[in-house]
Amino acid sequence: MPLQKNLRNLTIKQIEAQDTYKVRLPVLRPGRPIEDCEFNNDTHKDTFHLGLYYKSDLIGVVTFMRTINEDLQERRQYQLRGMAILEEYQGLKYGDLLIQAGESLVNEKQGKLIWLNAREIAVRFYERNGFKVSGDSFDIPKIGKHYMMYKTI
Repeated sequence: MPLQKNLRNLTIKQIEAQDTYKVRLPVLRPGRPIEDCEFNNDTHKDTFHLGLYYKSDLIGVVTFMRTINEDLQERRQYQLRGMAILEEYQGLKYGDLLIQAGESLVNEKQGKLIWLNAREIAVRFYERNGFKVSGDSFDIPKIGKHYMMYKTI
């Protein structure tokens, strides 16, 4: 486990939806069945998943889906979902790297806006990465309080 950021040992690459489950489960769905890690549109042709590897270990994941949020005017949108970094690697700003890589790919795909539903504890992380809160909090059953956030790229 790294005690500080060591970028030489980090790699980000596109992965399959099923590969995200080994990070989604302990971080986003602890104690729940593996089936709860599957999201609608995970395997859609316009969806892509990124994996962050420390040496050869998958330690972080994020998913970007071409999904329209009707509350936002820009139509070339992607939704960021399933952002997760294994607990022992949190706090090292590795999530920033996944967001930057995802923004770059969304931009290549002509996307102009990224939106997400952020857990209450993650709002500051996303604000640090340029996202803005839109509207009031809302509850997602079995998961908790969230805020819709967005960023124009």
